[in-house]
Amino acid sequence: MKLPTVAIVGRPNVGKSSLFNRFLRKYLAVVDETPGVTRDRNYAVCDWAGREFRLIDTGGLVPKSGDLMNRLIYEQADFAIHEADLVLLVVDAMVGADYIDEEIARRLQQSAKPTILVANKADNPRLELEVYDFLRLGLGEPMAVSATVGRGIGELLDKIVALLPEAPADDVGGSGAVRVAVVGRPNVGKSSFINKLTGEERAIVTPIAGTTRDAVDTPFSFEGRNYILVDTAGLRRKFKVHEDIEFYTTLRTSRAIDSAEVAVVLIDAQDGVTSQDQRILEDVVETRCAAVLAVNKWDLIEKETGTAERFARQINEALAHYSYLPLVFISALTGQRVGKVLALVDQVHAENTRQLPTPELNDWLAEVTARRHPPARQGKHIKFNYITQTGAAPPSFVIFANYPKLVDRSYVNYLHNQLRERWGFAGVSLRLKFRRK
Repeated sequence: MKLPTVAIVGRPNVGKSSLFNRFLRKYLAVVDETPGVTRDRNYAVCDWAGREFRLIDTGGLVPKSGDLMNRLIYEQADFAIHEADLVLLVVDAMVGADYIDEEIARRLQQSAKPTILVANKADNPRLELEVYDFLRLGLGEPMAVSATVGRGIGELLDKIVALLPEAPADDVGGSGAVRVAVVGRPNVGKSSFINKLTGEERAIVTPIAGTTRDAVDTPFSFEGRNYILVDTAGLRRKFKVHEDIEFYTTLRTSRAIDSAEVAVVLIDAQDGVTSQDQRILEDVVETRCAAVLAVNKWDLIEKETGTAERFARQINEALAHYSYLPLVFISALTGQRVGKVLALVDQVHAENTRQLPTPELNDWLAEVTARRHPPARQGKHIKFNYITQTGAAPPSFVIFANYPKLVDRSYVNYLHNQLRERWGFAGVSLRLKFRRK
């Protein structure tokens, strides 16, 4: 399902990253009193009142600046605004409006993008009254909040959810085609992989990292099955940017993953698992997209007895959290095992859309809880009443319990592992929630 996107913008040091962290209830963005700390963007999926949306934390905007870094940050934020369904313009309630706020407000008015004006640092009732000075920015009534103490955050999130566009109905291929996002860091062989599958030079292939700038949809048939392959690099041509291409790559790739049913994550066999590979996998899993791991350029590795097993062991150790993802070694150049990737895509897609009968699930729950009881918390014994599957793609389950908020994280992991042990769910992210009966 394609997630709506909310971009947080504003001049330096108004508390954008603090607001980002407050929304997510965890510290993902670096927060410091020094202006300009946020340079690379942060992306995360935020959940409020049952609605999910992708949240983008952008760097501080300094319009018409001669400084290269400021110009790049402004271009990145401008791109984020273009991609967003809703924009939060954050201003400083303690300082008041200045010419930079006015310049950004004019840019947002020109874009006609739905915008909420957020007056941050309104830590007390006096400052809440003074935020109406920001009415002169022409973006409507400001919402007074304090990211540091949490003041007004719930009301702001309620308004964000109310203004988000309705999520489009899932089109599971429409004509039966499975939508597959081909993702990976630059120069890992994404375009070569698609060209080998289709037998055509549809995607530009060069040894220069970042050659692909557009997300390209390629309808394709293989052994009677229809697919739509998306070669994701992520930069739309209308944005003429020469530096820091990875920002645009990441954002557009994230949007492609949102709308895909299965992601094929390519890793370079020569480089092994890098930190960037891990970030891409985190993005895929956070979006709850089903996935297959394909180690490309396998033809360039010197082979001996047990080479594949050794590589697989090293990858599984580096990606211990993702051991449920199917793994295949391929060569996009020679075509070695590229067809096996699509076989795994079909398998993972079937697992992702699987529906389990409620009686079978409850028999399983009785069995696993008898084997290992949920630990008591705060002197209270936790009892599960029953379980039901509430959705697919990804498979989602709800367990009804007497104290749902006290279920220990380690026990949740135990239940996840037991679900996989019984039914497989290879390559699939599982959702497991607890509610009071």
